[in-house]
Amino acid sequence: MAHPESTHHVDGLVGGWYDSQLTTAGSRAAASIAQALRAKIPEQADVELFSSDLQRASQAATVIGDVLEVKPVLDRRLREKSYGEAEGKPQEWLNQRFVPPPAVGVRMRHDEGVSGSETIAAFAHRVYAAMDAIGQSACEHQIIVTHGGAITFAVASWARLPVESLDYVRFQAASGSITELREDDYFHNRQVVSLGDTRHLVAEP
Repeated sequence: MAHPESTHHVDGLVGGWYDSQLTTAGSRAAASIAQALRAKIPEQADVELFSSDLQRASQAATVIGDVLEVKPVLDRRLREKSYGEAEGKPQEWLNQRFVPPPAVGVRMRHDEGVSGSETIAAFAHRVYAAMDAIGQSACEHQIIVTHGGAITFAVASWARLPVESLDYVRFQAASGSITELREDDYFHNRQVVSLGDTRHLVAEP
């Protein structure tokens, strides 16, 4: 799942590794997410909970963990893409300097023009490594709290797609959304049951 609304969203700041926190609305959304997951997972089932170590993700994971009675395991490899010197600055600052990737050619290793930022390739390989480690467990129910940009690589890694196949592919998942992945017990095929589902979020009055 992608963490819900955080302060950098409402303040118009670049996220990345900038350690913003959940807003009041984000905390309410985390509670709704926790209840939605509780409704999906049987009470006595074994559950593992993994989260990015950035506050906006780990705060959501703590809320979920309290409801499901499981302690989150924090993993910095599940962080959002690093935007280097742009992090915490106004989004407009980044927009004025950002160099978009070419339509064809070198895309995942493209230099975006911001000092210290990760390439998409480095970001992808980092998330893949986290997913590989999580996948070593045989626990039936695993919950991962990460960031919108990381969802593409979490899903692709779980589906065992080569990193190199993702030059032109992105999976969109809104803040606070749940993506459900399932492997069947017989054929061991892997299915994306839902992507970026937000039906559990309660609209503001």
